[in-house]
Amino acid sequence: MSEANQPQLAGKVVFISGGSRGIGKAIALRAAKDGARVVIAAKTVDPHPQLPGTIHETAEEVRSAGGEALAVKMDIRDDDQVDAAVQQAVAEFGRIDVLVNNASAINLTPVSATPMKRVDLMFDVNVRGTYTLTRAALPAMTSPDGLGGHVVNLSPPLSMKPVWFARHTAYTISKYGMSLCVLGMSEEFRSVGIAVNGLWPKTVIDTEALRMIPGMDRRATRKPEIMADALHALVSQDPKTCTGEFFIDEEILARVGITDLSGYDTDPNVPPMPDLFVDTPDSPFTA
Repeated sequence: MSEANQPQLAGKVVFISGGSRGIGKAIALRAAKDGARVVIAAKTVDPHPQLPGTIHETAEEVRSAGGEALAVKMDIRDDDQVDAAVQQAVAEFGRIDVLVNNASAINLTPVSATPMKRVDLMFDVNVRGTYTLTRAALPAMTSPDGLGGHVVNLSPPLSMKPVWFARHTAYTISKYGMSLCVLGMSEEFRSVGIAVNGLWPKTVIDTEALRMIPGMDRRATRKPEIMADALHALVSQDPKTCTGEFFIDEEILARVGITDLSGYDTDPNVPPMPDLFVDTPDSPFTA
C-alpha cells in the first residue's frame, strides 16, 4: 500500500487520558483500526466492582483491532505520574502525534449541594488535568520535521448563557476551563504546528457518567463511537490550518461526508437528547 493510501492514523502515536472505558476506549479502538499505536492512560488497573474496563483490557482490544498498545497507570491529578506516563509513551513509541484530553469528572449539583471535595475533584481532573498532561506531552509532540500534531480536548463550545452555570456552576467552570485551554494553547502552539481544538457531542452519549445524572434515560443517547469517528475526522485535518476551534461531533462528521447518524443511536426508537452546553430549544437541561 502506498503512503498516500495509508489509513490516516497508521503508525501514529495516540495518547488518550481516561482510555479504559466509554468515549476514551471508543477512540482507542477507532485509532487501532488504522493501525495506530495507542497509549491508554488511566487509573483503572484492576477490575472495578461497578464499572467495566481496565487499561489492560482496552490494550488487548486495541491489539485485536489491529493497533499497537501501551497500557499506562496514570492518575491525572498527580504531576509525577503524568510526567512518567508521557516518558513511558516516548520510550515505547518515540513521540506523541495525537493527544486526547478525555479524562473528566462530573457532578451536576448546585453550589448549595456541592462539597468542596467534589469541586476540587472536577477542577483537578478536568481543567488542571488537561493543562498538566498537555504541558508534559508538548516536547514529545514537537519535532524538527515540522509535521505537527493534534491536541483534542473533549470540552464544549463557550456559551455564556447563565442557564449553563445556574444548576452546576462548578462543573461548568471546570469544563469551560478545558475550553479556555483550547483558546490559549492553540495560539501558543501555532508556531510549532500543533493544533489544539475542542470536541463536544451534539447529543448525550451513553457512558457510565450518566449515572451521575438522575432520571437520565440511557436509551435517549448515542453510542460513544460517534465521538470516536468525529475525533478521527478532526485529527485528519491539517493541524496548521485547523486549530483553535470548537467542533460539535455532527459538524465535523459532515465535513468528511458522514451525515447519516442513525447508526449511532443507542435505541433506534428513542431520539437522542441534546447534550449539556448545546443551545437548542428542545434541550432537557434548559427546561
